[in-house]
Amino acid sequence: MNIFVLNREFKQIHIIDTYESFIWTDRYSAYGDFEFYVLANSEILDILQQDYYLWMAESEHLMIIDEREIVSDIDDGDKLIVRGKSLESILERRIIWVQTILNGNFQNAIKRLLNENIISPLISNRKISSFIFESSTDSRITSLTISAQFTGTNLYEAIKGLCDDRNLGFKVVLNDSNQFVFSLYIGADRSYAQETNPYVVFSPLFENVINMNYLESSKVLKNVGLVAGEDEGADRRTTVIGTDESDLARREMFIDARDISSNVGGDETPPTEEEYKALLAERGNSKMTEYVNIQSFEGDVETTQLYVFDRDFFLGDTIQMANSFGIEASARIDEVIFSVNNTGNSIVPTFNVVSN
Repeated sequence: MNIFVLNREFKQIHIIDTYESFIWTDRYSAYGDFEFYVLANSEILDILQQDYYLWMAESEHLMIIDEREIVSDIDDGDKLIVRGKSLESILERRIIWVQTILNGNFQNAIKRLLNENIISPLISNRKISSFIFESSTDSRITSLTISAQFTGTNLYEAIKGLCDDRNLGFKVVLNDSNQFVFSLYIGADRSYAQETNPYVVFSPLFENVINMNYLESSKVLKNVGLVAGEDEGADRRTTVIGTDESDLARREMFIDARDISSNVGGDETPPTEEEYKALLAERGNSKMTEYVNIQSFEGDVETTQLYVFDRDFFLGDTIQMANSFGIEASARIDEVIFSVNNTGNSIVPTFNVVSN
């Protein structure tokens, strides 16, 4: 795998094809990252500077160098370790500057967050040049709605949380005009739950599983939430979310959402009681995603013969997993790890179970 180095003006200045080890990770709904080791010398230090960019043909993502470390060793010589994150990490550089209430279409809400905090903010110094929003026409995205409120939240954390709640991916890529292009997306379903796309199945029966571990757990499960917003004592505004479970099946939790306020100020219209409870429910449902039944497959799969990554399946796609005990599940490709070391090259997808 060749690594192309781009300067701050996105001009290619070097190709690195010799290194000791290299790990590059792309993710579906989070920024990716990389780390590689090369022999340290003045030339390579001049080439691999802070805020320079890395790209490779196997990925559509661009990485930003944000850390360099020189490790000295008497026997092996000086090594340079270079690390960084993909363009999605740009969102971490901004917060949601003012209290913002989002209601209605989900994609329009994400666009508003980006417009007000990156693309065309009121404070000109907050603008990130050449950052644009590309709307999706996928009905699975355009049909989504939202009811949420943020004040001072890190922009990346807010957008990631909203996308995670809806199993959406997001990405920022560099286009031919050297613009940072943000977009939402959903991978294709290639599991047994559909009949539109060809199936992609990883199973010992297909001899495309090298090893596989399986875990299921309900130890953190919560299925009913009492969400409490503003005010105090008996006047505190609350709503209940979750299932209608009872007896031992009912597992309750309390969710503190006192930062959600109906005192919006400015040009915002105060939420009605129904709208305020919807804001509480959105926050509660987001929190409860941390307390669900866990079902996971881990291990190594063969991705170069029967099913080839970037030909038969892609980052964000849902595929079918099955182990030798007959346990099956649909799982999303949440990340893909490209690595090179003294044992060779590998492409390893990571799966997240999305349905039984």
